[in-house]
Amino acid sequence: MDVREHIREAVKALGVEVPFVELEVPKLQKHGDISTPVSMALARILKKNPRQIAEQIKQHLEGTGLFESVEVAGPGFINIRFSTEYLVSGLRELLRTPERFLRKDIGKGRKVQVEFVSANPTGPLHLGHGRGAAFGAALSNLLERAGYDVEREFYINDAGRQVTLLAESIFARYKELKGLEYPFPEDGYRGDYIVELARELNEKVGDKYIEQSFSKVQSELKEFGVKRMLELIKTDLEAFGVVFDRWQSEQALYEEGLVKRCLDELTRKGKLYEKDGALWFRATEFGDDKDRVVIKSDGAYTYFASDIAYHWYKIQRGFDELIDVWGADHHGYVPRIKAVIRALEQPDEKLTVMLVQMVNLLRDGKPVQMSKRAGEFVTLREVMDEVGADTTKFIFLTRRPDSHLDFDIEVAKRESSENPVYYVQYAHARINSIFKKATERGLSFKEPENVELLKEEEEFSLIKKLLFYPLMFEGAVREREPHRITFYLQELARLFHSYYSSHRVVSDDRELSTARLSLCRAVMTVINEGLSILGVTAPERM
Repeated sequence: MDVREHIREAVKALGVEVPFVELEVPKLQKHGDISTPVSMALARILKKNPRQIAEQIKQHLEGTGLFESVEVAGPGFINIRFSTEYLVSGLRELLRTPERFLRKDIGKGRKVQVEFVSANPTGPLHLGHGRGAAFGAALSNLLERAGYDVEREFYINDAGRQVTLLAESIFARYKELKGLEYPFPEDGYRGDYIVELARELNEKVGDKYIEQSFSKVQSELKEFGVKRMLELIKTDLEAFGVVFDRWQSEQALYEEGLVKRCLDELTRKGKLYEKDGALWFRATEFGDDKDRVVIKSDGAYTYFASDIAYHWYKIQRGFDELIDVWGADHHGYVPRIKAVIRALEQPDEKLTVMLVQMVNLLRDGKPVQMSKRAGEFVTLREVMDEVGADTTKFIFLTRRPDSHLDFDIEVAKRESSENPVYYVQYAHARINSIFKKATERGLSFKEPENVELLKEEEEFSLIKKLLFYPLMFEGAVREREPHRITFYLQELARLFHSYYSSHRVVSDDRELSTARLSLCRAVMTVINEGLSILGVTAPERM
């Protein structure tokens, strides 16, 4: 039973059930190992002074004999200091049943759909897409470890003006290759990849399109361009270690009649109306700042029409929760889509929109120039090729997704503590080398042997950090914040490297050696678990 369960039992003895007990690690060591403000939360329910409630909980906790001290502080905080027996017992539990210890069934099988990346299939992925990919994949992994049934989806925006521009950009470069004049579209895509696609097209069709107007070959070129761009996007994402369960085409929503069905249903319910020859969504009735057109007076659907249908379709598929991961430039669109969820008669908490900021790419502190290949930005592939997928992904996950991120390529390539992923991966590789050395000396370390012999202050600091993993994990799940894992792993690696530099793990004292090997095994287990959620490898050697 972890400390949260002990507190929950103490609260239950007061006649109250609490579904969640808030815990925090005090900033000052003198305030103990862990603290809870649960007494303040119970004051209104029990109609008692929070300090009085805290004293009653304290008595219960002291009665377990598991804690070195339990103190009531301030308006009713309960500060707890772990006993040696509690720490050793927790370490044994971690080593014997790591999966049960490290993972909590918070989701209870609830179905969650995480839609992320969803880049327009009009060019290579840029760093903003990469950051969204790293976040969406890590969040999905995190939720799965917490007992949710997760589906990862990429929404393909293949039905709008952008894919028409892609097709015309390819057509213009094709004409150019043939020595013909053709005006390049004003908002067209100018990267080298368009020239490459034009060359591919030329190899495929030869002179077939020389005499053709764009309007005649537009649909064929759209299909060609989108197909090739999606192949490129999928290849880059696979190299980045990000996979999807489902790729949903926007065009398919129209072709399969889902957009029409959705709008017909909303019309029947009085949530759409006609005005000036157009069809409007009553967005203001559901919290938006103005009503929105879904079908224009010329009969053309707006982007918003398919967005409504897409979220309607998600709901039809039976998800308990929808998570959309969008670029920060879509901030103004959030109230609009929230209005859709309300109009579809769903609670606000059905949909969570998480915004991802762009990445500021540096080289030794100086901004990196634009990519020749993409024309307007540096591609994810270019950075992956230079610093590696693991490093790229980990650095993306060192900040909240909605905060700005500086990514210095030269720092990312250094094999030092400046490089956060190297520091963590090196801890894992270092432990692996310790195990090899122990094996050569005939030491066993598969069971939590002799862990009661661990006495050093640095050892107890490591054990406490290991036992805090479930607390960190639960907070990361509830707040949908996988970046908490990167912070935790960096701190765990720092404590381990410091311990390693001060104490020999394998020595002539075989019993102490096996105890320290058990501690190392626990550190390795937790690093493995954390890195796997982030989608980062745990190397055996570096």
